[in-house]
Amino acid sequence: MGVYLVSVGAEEWFDREEDGWGEVASRIDAELGRRGLPPYEDVPPEADFAPGSGQAFDEKLALSMTGFFALCETHLSREESEILCGWTVLVPFSLDEEIWLPIESDDHESMVAGAPQVLQLAEKLAAAVELPAETPVTCDNLDLSRWFRHQAKDLAPARTGPWTQDLDAAFYVALFLRAAQHSIRRGCPMVCT
Repeated sequence: MGVYLVSVGAEEWFDREEDGWGEVASRIDAELGRRGLPPYEDVPPEADFAPGSGQAFDEKLALSMTGFFALCETHLSREESEILCGWTVLVPFSLDEEIWLPIESDDHESMVAGAPQVLQLAEKLAAAVELPAETPVTCDNLDLSRWFRHQAKDLAPARTGPWTQDLDAAFYVALFLRAAQHSIRRGCPMVCT
């Protein structure tokens, strides 16, 4: 089990059944309407899986986040850290202010953040740790997880820099960076589930 960060296609986004996100999508649209914004209806369909295609996003949050939180504390304000690390749903458009939704099954509120805002913060951290260009861009089948588990360790001695000091922290920098980029590129929502 564990927590996964995944992209969501239109079928699941608008599905009101138990495993769908339709209730969340409706609540987001209601809040967008309250803010005078159009509903988020242009969600692309889920693409067939093709390794390296960049059409889907699927990563597991399995590594320790301690170093990543310390990195956020050093380079971001508390509010920025909360935006970068605190969202449950990421939408591919800007939000002047995050949306907070009650999630009945968990008895707490869940944050919806805009991918452009998350991208800006992740880029700040990526620059701070000098994330290498070799970091995978597509993450459709735990690509980042595998890369950090294997290739990053091999690359680190040759490509020294702050990113090598804590590979778990660098993984999360890359994870949030690539998630925001994917959301914007594909126009799709991302969810932590």
